[in-house]
Amino acid sequence: MSKKPFFWIGHLALAGVVCFAGASSVSAQTPPKPTTKRAVSSRPAAKPVVRRTAAQRRATATALEMADTVVPRYKVDAGGNLVPDLRAAAAIIYDPDTNEVLWEENSEIERSMASITKVMTAAVVFENNPDLSHVVTVAGSDVSRASTTHLRMGDKVTIGDLLHLTLIASDNAAARALARTSQQGPQGFVDRMNEKAAELGLTATHYADPSGLLSENVSSAYDLARLIAFASGDERISTIMQKSQHTIQTSRRGPITFRSTNHLLGRDDIDVRAGKTGFISKSGYCLATLLRLPTTGQQVAVVVLGARSNAGRFMEVQNLFNWLAAKTPTVFATQAAAAAPHD
Repeated sequence: MSKKPFFWIGHLALAGVVCFAGASSVSAQTPPKPTTKRAVSSRPAAKPVVRRTAAQRRATATALEMADTVVPRYKVDAGGNLVPDLRAAAAIIYDPDTNEVLWEENSEIERSMASITKVMTAAVVFENNPDLSHVVTVAGSDVSRASTTHLRMGDKVTIGDLLHLTLIASDNAAARALARTSQQGPQGFVDRMNEKAAELGLTATHYADPSGLLSENVSSAYDLARLIAFASGDERISTIMQKSQHTIQTSRRGPITFRSTNHLLGRDDIDVRAGKTGFISKSGYCLATLLRLPTTGQQVAVVVLGARSNAGRFMEVQNLFNWLAAKTPTVFATQAAAAAPHD
């Protein structure tokens, strides 16, 4: 695995605030009022309780989050090279065309992957060539303690609707419904997910459920980079993951519109070809993406696991992508030279 760093620096400016107060006076002609002595308590005066509003708490949390996610953010490594300064637990930049790791940190460590699980869920559904117009009735087991879902028990939706909910809204009930109604059945579906991982050589990957709610769903940044690249090769999957929002029709509640959990979509400065978010407390904030470089059209997988905030995972990916985009001529010129035949 090769890691080739590059040079690019950004700056962050901070501002300070100075406060002042005035004083008041009283007329010297006003005679002083008699005073009454009171017993002095030996206990210190109680400090007034300052209660912050919910808006103030949110503002403070946002300020801390943004301070942690300013980009660009780089550091100098032991070799004197400028490399990404990662705050997440693990990350990788991977070239799926050459199977080369362009940069990584802790990329082979096994971690909970949360809802990135759903990439494999969709891959297993599509390998059965399903009838996307087939209608499924949502069961109580699908929505029970589903955490994130737009569905209700008794809703009638199509397989295509369930796939859009799974990959765009990260809907846990939708992922469960896909597994439950599959030709393998719910447990057989999970078994097939693990078989598929083994076929793809994802040695650090194991699935315990189709939604990613269980922390036993584990993988590595390296494995997930290879998985997102593989899944995006199926246009039925990548087309869904490129949508920033979608609307489905339910039998009883009418249309439901939902937005993608991938906040990189719809931006002018980054071309997302595929992507899936994930979060549970055990995993932290995660994101697996396939991005296209602006100058060459080269596609790279960028994966971040265990970021410290929702905004943080997107900023981490942007930081890694910007670093690579700036050094694109160096990276891919070196690859081309290495691949060229020699006398």
